[in-house]
Amino acid sequence: MTKNKRSRKTARKTSLRRKTVRGTKAVDPLLAAVKGAERRNIGHVQLEVGRAGAARVKRMIYPAGFRWSKDMKPVVGTDLCMHAHVGFLARGEIHIEYADGCVVEHKAPQIVAIDPGHDGWVVGKEPVVLIEFDFERDTVSRLGMPDSHRH
Repeated sequence: MTKNKRSRKTARKTSLRRKTVRGTKAVDPLLAAVKGAERRNIGHVQLEVGRAGAARVKRMIYPAGFRWSKDMKPVVGTDLCMHAHVGFLARGEIHIEYADGCVVEHKAPQIVAIDPGHDGWVVGKEPVVLIEFDFERDTVSRLGMPDSHRH
């Protein structure tokens, strides 16, 4: 075997060893800790936040059974979620309901833009993974979104 072929073969074996450890499952990258991110749990939601220029990038993991009005309302103190959500739904399915009765369903993989003034919950038994971009209190204005849901 030539030296070049041996090197490629060795590199491939090394690469495979890095991906899994004998007898254990590989970590799902959508659920693994985000390097350099601030981690916290709020109302049963696992939140990891990092900075990217003037924006924040957040990975939020909503567990199966999560409902904003049940899990977050007591923490936040408002009747509805007043935060705009813009990003990529990487896993799972969410049901969004606005105060006017308007309903929106999002199922991964999908780009999402959710106006402030909503309740929302995880559909099914799979956790939801949402990658979100925001500008903290300036999200609505910086992204040109309405300050509440309108038709």
